[in-house]
Amino acid sequence: MQITHGMVCAAIALMMGGAALAAPHRDETVYRAVEADRAGALDLLKSIVDIDSGSGDVAGGRQVEEILEAQLTASGGQVRYEPAEAPNFPPNLVAVFHGTGKAKILIIAHIDTVFGPGTVVQRPFRVEGDHALGPGVGDEKGGVINAVTALKILHDLGFKNYGTITLLLDDSEELGSPGSTELIKTLAKQNDVEFNMEPGDPPDALTVWRKGAGDISIQVKGRSAHAGMVPQNGRNAATELVHQLTGLEGRFPHTGNGTTVNLTVIKAGDRNNIIPDLAEATLDVRFRKLEDFDAVLAQIKAGVLPPLVPDTTITVATQGSAFPPLTENPGIDALGARAQAIYAELGKTVALSGNGGASESAVAMSVGTPALDGLGFVGDGFHTDHEWIDLTSMTPRMYLFTRLLMETSRSRPEKSSAR
Repeated sequence: MQITHGMVCAAIALMMGGAALAAPHRDETVYRAVEADRAGALDLLKSIVDIDSGSGDVAGGRQVEEILEAQLTASGGQVRYEPAEAPNFPPNLVAVFHGTGKAKILIIAHIDTVFGPGTVVQRPFRVEGDHALGPGVGDEKGGVINAVTALKILHDLGFKNYGTITLLLDDSEELGSPGSTELIKTLAKQNDVEFNMEPGDPPDALTVWRKGAGDISIQVKGRSAHAGMVPQNGRNAATELVHQLTGLEGRFPHTGNGTTVNLTVIKAGDRNNIIPDLAEATLDVRFRKLEDFDAVLAQIKAGVLPPLVPDTTITVATQGSAFPPLTENPGIDALGARAQAIYAELGKTVALSGNGGASESAVAMSVGTPALDGLGFVGDGFHTDHEWIDLTSMTPRMYLFTRLLMETSRSRPEKSSAR
């Protein structure tokens, strides 16, 4: 008999206590609680989507945190603030719930978005049919609300069969969590498992692998000059940068499940009558293995072209990867199988997949804590002006996450050694 990947996942789930999940019927008490809280969850989601909280917006981030702090405190959480580990970010909110069991569960969600001040005025939260739209509605304020609501439901039902549940609200994830990386590692080491509230991919999937993310910059130093009177005295850094970028085209994939390299930012000059003496391009690199990032960096350095513009200097630099990759392994597969069994209680199927979007789950996994990602509401269009979540996914996803917390409380996952 051929042993399949699915059979292995099922066996692992049984070893983790998955036999308790084999019940063919949903937990009616939990389901009724989810249905009762759905409207309130949607109202709470609207309230935080309608606050600009782009990465680095200290005032907006604090405003969102204050709204959520009130809800978490009412649900029995002990809330504290941890200072950001980098300047110009709000503090990170940590809420701890104490139970009577043994399992220690970490939930991570981020409240920062990629959108700047004034975005909400232009396109506030709105509902169109089965979709809710607005800046950060899926990535990841919907996931934040799923976590906060699940904790409320556990409190209302009197469920205490965990040791601790810790919720971290990260304020800088969209920039690679510079304000919280060490905090994430510390909390992950203290917990048995990490659940991450990034949105689910359509039509309905959980995330068991993610690419790592890092930036590589190409910098050109030239010489400035008056663009009208003595342009010949200048050394145009922008022209040289275009030359270097042209040489890179076609050398790396732009899309796919493997390594990808994409040009995202170009900067050159600040006045239209001056030959620019500085120019810089940023390349977004996504990768499945840490060594893949190093390989891309080495190839770009080796591929620098002889300058087209005389007396210009080209430098290739990086600050390293912002997030490591999340690599699928038996521990993650077991969590995925447990979630699939819970979803089956609703007569629904959830896929296990991956994508190129990096997240904090990989940081948690890097210290040996198994992580399951994509536990927010299903959505798409993230980082765009047409970002949406599927409102029909709210009830099943809220049920899934509440039950996942309950079943994980009853059967602690085993941690692996840090990679």
